[in-house]
Amino acid sequence: MSVAAQMLDTYPKDLGGVDRDKLAACIEACIECAQACTACADACLAEDMVAELTTCIRTCADCADVCDGTGRVLSRHTGYDANLTRAVLEACAAACKACGDECATHAEMHEHCRVCAESCRRCESACRDLIAALG
Repeated sequence: MSVAAQMLDTYPKDLGGVDRDKLAACIEACIECAQACTACADACLAEDMVAELTTCIRTCADCADVCDGTGRVLSRHTGYDANLTRAVLEACAAACKACGDECATHAEMHEHCRVCAESCRRCESACRDLIAALG
């Protein structure tokens, strides 16, 4: 059981009908994606062709920040605001799509971009699954 799932299980109040499994999966995907994007941006900076990776670096940095913030927002339940949660999830899914698309264009040449693109796709999917579960 993940730490996110354990923390959700220890929350002393009802989560307002939010699917705990999808919530935990989304938190985990956001945290993983933030790490992958941070590492990918750093790896891009270490590449000899760094000038050609400027957009990838920026997109990864933006996605990492959005995913980190989303994971944090999803980890807080007191005073839950469904509209804010939906908006944050939509922003995260959009950032993950943009970053996944950008990294995919470099994936054949840079393994770190392939790994990052896959993580972005998982996070985008987890965000969309949670949005659908929120109704």
